[in-house]
Formats: sequence, C-alpha cells, structure tokens
Amino acid sequence: MAQPVLLVVVGPTAVGKTEICIRLAQHYGTEIISTDSRQFYREMTIGTAKPTEQELSQVHHHLVDSLSVTQPYDVKQFEQDALQILDNLYKKYPLVIATGGSGLYVKTLCEGIDAMPDITPEARYYWSNYLDSEGLDSLLETLKQVDPDYYQEVDRNNYRRVLRALEVYHSTGRPYSEFRQRKSSPRPFKVIKIGITRERALLYQRIDQRVDLMIAAGLEAEACSLLPYRQQNALHTVGYQEWFPHFDGGYDRDEAIRLIKRNSRRYAKRQWTWFRKDPTVTWFDTGVDKDTLLADIIQQVDQQISV
Repeated sequence: MAQPVLLVVVGPTAVGKTEICIRLAQHYGTEIISTDSRQFYREMTIGTAKPTEQELSQVHHHLVDSLSVTQPYDVKQFEQDALQILDNLYKKYPLVIATGGSGLYVKTLCEGIDAMPDITPEARYYWSNYLDSEGLDSLLETLKQVDPDYYQEVDRNNYRRVLRALEVYHSTGRPYSEFRQRKSSPRPFKVIKIGITRERALLYQRIDQRVDLMIAAGLEAEACSLLPYRQQNALHTVGYQEWFPHFDGGYDRDEAIRLIKRNSRRYAKRQWTWFRKDPTVTWFDTGVDKDTLLADIIQQVDQQISV
C-alpha cells in the first residue's frame, strides 16, 4: 500500500457491524478502533451492546471500556487519543478498522474537528435557564427555526448538544452547522468508508428483539446501578435515560421498555440520515448471506486500496 489505510465501517444501530468488522479484521490481520462514544464507558455494557468477551478476545478493540462515566471526555480528546492509537498501529499494520455508529466521532477521526467559537457567559446563562423553565422540546423547536440543518442531525435526546448549538448561535449570530462545515484536516492515511444497511422494517424488528435481550440480560439493574450518576453526560443516551423517570415513579416498567425501543428506532433513523449524506460511503445490504457480504466488501476495499 502506498499509504496506510483506515477502513471505516458505519451503519445504524443493530445492523450487524460488530460481526462484520471482526471478520474483516481477521481477514486483514489487524485491529479495531471503536467510534461508538458510549462503548468507551466501563459501567455501560448491556445498554451499549458492546462486543462480547468472546468477540473482544478474537480481535483487539481499542477504546472500548477505556473510561468511567465519571470522567469528562469529548470528541476533541477522542480525536487525539484515536490518532495516537493509529500512529502506533500503523507501525505494525498497513490497514486498521474503525467502526461505530457515532457520526460525529467518525467524522472527527476522518476529517478533524472544526474550530468552535467561544461561548459568551450571557448565552450560557440564558439557554441553561431556558432549558430549566421551558424544557427540551421547546429548545428543539427553537433550534429547528434558527439552524434547521443541525436540527436534522442532532441527537434530540442529548440536551447538551442542543444547548451547545443554541449557545453558538446566541454568541455569534451564525448557525452552529456553519462551523461544522469548515475545511477538513489532512490525514496521513487513506480513508475507505463502508456502510452496512438493512431493510428498515427488518432493522426495526432487530432493534426490538435486541432490547428484549438486553432486558433479559439485566439492563434494568445496570441502569439502576448508574442512578447516582444520572447527570453525567455519558448517561444521556438511549437505553439508560428512559429508566430514570421510571425509578422516580414517573411511569411503569413497560413504558420504560416501550420508550427504549421507540428511541432506539429513532436513533437508527438519525444515524441513517447522517451517514447517507456522506457520498464517500459505499453501501452494502445485509440481505445476502454473510459470506457473500464479506466477500463483496473485501473486493470493494481491495479495489479502493489499489486506486
């Protein structure tokens, strides 16, 4: 290879990225970097659908279980950590795999993170109070009006990201999305992006089934153990945030499970929206048998490597 390669495998939650990436890593004799921003946390195992111990033993996965939910961590720190890991891995392997469904983390690894403006104290104070008094739905409606592009992409359950976008708009008078479209940073490796998809009704069925398996595996107890940390940013994610109102007596257990399934399907839809906008992704449907799918992906990757 003329230069090292980063093979990025993306797709919505529950589509089957983990199994495919393990088989790709075994084929190319390499290791995997996680770009799933919730699999970094040691205390969050069941609800994040981490690779199993058996899967982790087959191929080395970097950044999985690398943090505690009490540790502050952001996408900028991820960029620094992931690039350092890649620098070390490229001393041993010409190709490394990165996979996960966190679109911003994938984009940051491949292109770099945009330089963001400083937030004025007035903006921070105003929008924090607005959230407390009006709630997240009202915050989202405001974001939809002032920055419709980012509204289509943002994780609407993550109030911190919604707040950040409005703070930037308040401080600069310009949409947050403008700052996220600046020129990318050059990378010393070639990026090849592969997308894994599945017929939507079948994917939603898989999501519901996976939630049922999580419940059977003890997701409720895992979420309960994290109740003291509910304000940590790591816990503002599907599969955990739905339990906390239940524990407070806001609704029953069945409703918590229903919301997890609904929000997981919505999250998958947002992931589709994000990744489908990237013209550099080559998509593969899981409708074929696994061996055929793997062979097709390898053929495509090898072709792009040789270009």
